Amino acid sequence: MVARPPRPHLMGIVNVTPDSFSDGGEHAETQAAVRHGVDLARAGATVLDVGGESTRPGSTRVDPNTEWERIGEVVASLVGAGFTVSVDTLHAQTAERALAAGAAHINDVSGGLYDPNLPAVLARYPEAGYLIGHWRGTPETMNQLATYEDPVAEVCAELSERIEAARSAGVSAAQIVVDPGLGFAKDRDHNWAILAGLDRVARLGYPVMLGASRKRFLAPYALDHSAGAAGRDLATAVLSGLAAQRYPGLWALRVHDVASSRIALELAEKMSPDV
Repeated sequence: MVARPPRPHLMGIVNVTPDSFSDGGEHAETQAAVRHGVDLARAGATVLDVGGESTRPGSTRVDPNTEWERIGEVVASLVGAGFTVSVDTLHAQTAERALAAGAAHINDVSGGLYDPNLPAVLARYPEAGYLIGHWRGTPETMNQLATYEDPVAEVCAELSERIEAARSAGVSAAQIVVDPGLGFAKDRDHNWAILAGLDRVARLGYPVMLGASRKRFLAPYALDHSAGAAGRDLATAVLSGLAAQRYPGLWALRVHDVASSRIALELAEKMSPDV
């Protein structure tokens, strides 16, 4: 079940992939990924999101067996060490293996569109969280589908369809977290419109997760352009603090650099009139 935390979870990203947009290959080896997960937890991550398949625009798909070969030992090690683990996957088979291994959440950026069998897996694990993301098409085609008249209204409507499909498959309302899918079939202006209208996403009635970390729409605000995507960590942290302050019910922020976003959340909390 998904409980609403007093402060948004910081979901530390553990990419066990050779081709992620930000840190592909850096933690592709099992022990390096486990060490990275431990480091993120020490920096303040309360959930570790482990992924074995890049979903960046233009990426190619990975079969479930290859995906599990990449992440299986990482998931088992982090769960065994007592950490709360989420698994970022599009595949029902991988979700089943991850939940059987003790993962607490499944982060499905397609919201069940990629593999319609995935929600039924969550229904068999009623204590697990199901993070339902918004996207259109696939990573190969999503950029061509980034057309909206009202981004917030359309994202909310399409998320509602995915929620209904999950509920029809047996997923309980208490399991669901929604993610408006920043960067997935959305351009820069769409992302900012969704961030400005996040209260409308929250009115769907479910906890909300944001995944803005290091994404391209933050590139104009990079502190160090020579650092690549990592140069966007300051902008990510500022956005983390602003989002937490503006939307007190936010469930989680999915980030690469946990330490800077932790500081931003602490400062936002200090500025709260309730402190």
